[in-house]
Amino acid sequence: MSPLHVTVRDAPTGSVVEVVGDLDYDTCADLRDLLTTLSLQPGRRLVLDLARMEFCDSSGITTLIAARNHARSAGADFALATVPANTLRVLRVVGLDQVFPLHPDVESALGP
Repeated sequence: MSPLHVTVRDAPTGSVVEVVGDLDYDTCADLRDLLTTLSLQPGRRLVLDLARMEFCDSSGITTLIAARNHARSAGADFALATVPANTLRVLRVVGLDQVFPLHPDVESALGP
């Protein structure tokens, strides 16, 4: 099991949250807690960079949904960037690839 490390950086269009390690039952509360501290604004975008996420269980998927809902309730856009293949497969199987905007990298997720 890999511990979860989360970093936040500001980008011109919003916030980028980098998720490193395992997003699972034992660690997802850390990400949820962090997300509630972000100042999200209408017209801005919250991007979760998952390039270095090593594992994601059902609790992690639920946390991704909560992040999307948190952004939308603030009137902000939401996107996932660099989703690992194993997590992308799960998102496709359960139909969440139709809910989450998915991008191959952070730059495209930030958009114009």
